[in-house]
Amino acid sequence: MGEKMLHIAMYPWFAVGHITSFLHISNKLAERGHKISFFLPTKTQSKFEPFNLHPDVITFIPIKVPHIDGLPLGTETTTDIPFSLQHLLMAAMDLTEPAIEASLRELKPHFFFFDFTYWVPALCHRLGIKSMYYCTISPATVGYLISPTRKILEKGLTGSDLMEPPLGFPSSSIKLRDHEARGLAAATIKEYGSGISFVVRQSTALNECDAIGFKTCREIEGPYCDYVEKQFEKPVILAGPVAPGPPNKTLEERWEKLLSSFQAQTLIFCAFGSECVLNKDQFQELVLGLELTGLPFLVALKPPMGAETTESALPEGFKERVKGRGFVHGGWVPQQLILSHPSVGCFVTHCGSGSLSEAMVNDCQLVLLPHIGDQIINARLMAGDLKVGVEVEKGEEDGLFRKDDVCKAVMAVMDDDSEVGKQARANHAKWKDFLSGKGLEISYIDSFVEKLHALI
Repeated sequence: MGEKMLHIAMYPWFAVGHITSFLHISNKLAERGHKISFFLPTKTQSKFEPFNLHPDVITFIPIKVPHIDGLPLGTETTTDIPFSLQHLLMAAMDLTEPAIEASLRELKPHFFFFDFTYWVPALCHRLGIKSMYYCTISPATVGYLISPTRKILEKGLTGSDLMEPPLGFPSSSIKLRDHEARGLAAATIKEYGSGISFVVRQSTALNECDAIGFKTCREIEGPYCDYVEKQFEKPVILAGPVAPGPPNKTLEERWEKLLSSFQAQTLIFCAFGSECVLNKDQFQELVLGLELTGLPFLVALKPPMGAETTESALPEGFKERVKGRGFVHGGWVPQQLILSHPSVGCFVTHCGSGSLSEAMVNDCQLVLLPHIGDQIINARLMAGDLKVGVEVEKGEEDGLFRKDDVCKAVMAVMDDDSEVGKQARANHAKWKDFLSGKGLEISYIDSFVEKLHALI
């Protein structure tokens, strides 16, 4: 392109989904020769090395996670702790500011990409480095929940506030239910490390950074991108789909053998990311719902609340009834590789943005089962705006799903005669072709780099 190479430092929130998203954009930039310095907790580095596709230009820089009272020794990411302790990990991450500053003074990057560390923009301004809030959540989520026009910092936020979109928000399918609005409002104003609320953390970061980056396309979320740019009065730069490239490894023999034992596009794969923990009743309703479909399935979920292992929480007689066609695994699985396997026909997902981007470039149909935060808005976009999947119905007041709801949603996308399924399959195929087009990614990343150059 005839432009000088950029040096970009990366510092994502210590959650696997966030780290993965930052590594995806790092790989795309590294393909073009740009230098990446990627801050990661020391022991976590080895887990991500297979996904660093350009180790010659992407350097992992170890960061020691400071110890904080109440945080278990050795904690590095959110996978090491229950959700209730995440605020302590956030507080520990805030304590890394001196170490990050020392490294930045030595590295002298052009840009620093970050997300939850709200103190980064002020640090970067002092050092003459441009800061980008690189969002792992969608523009629709940012715009709907924490748009400045809501004046949350002045007025606070209630569930009833979130039942309506903020002033000027684009027309869309996003509509929250009572229980969702109450939960989101409570989470937004809750303390989230270092004695500050989640909304103060996000608002400070978004208002003080030099630019906001999103992993999305104008073709999918254009109106929401424009809304965020107008609300925060700063450049919103789109990286495109940032579809993950194939990792430099293949499926282990045990997974390949299991998946290959089923016919093409018949297996249901269910995974809810590295953090989601269901209560035992909902866990049992989920697996019983998958049993009801009569289809083969692979479930990869953490043990539910109060259970030592995933297997110990299974309903009575379940293992015997589904023997040979139903498999429940409590540990980590290679999701990206599983989703691309020919036997997988349906993906039951919690609607994390990373999982959705991996699913959209594969052939599996989507069943949407969001739990918290941006997952809810992602599900409405997928089922409503894009119509590429079916959301599992839940109780309006309690937000609980039943086994019949799970079975109904799966069969809606798997049954060849289902009208809803036909529409979802057709739309998914259309968007898969669009997102997989090599020219699309190249044009977005080229434009992304061009706009970064314009900021320095």
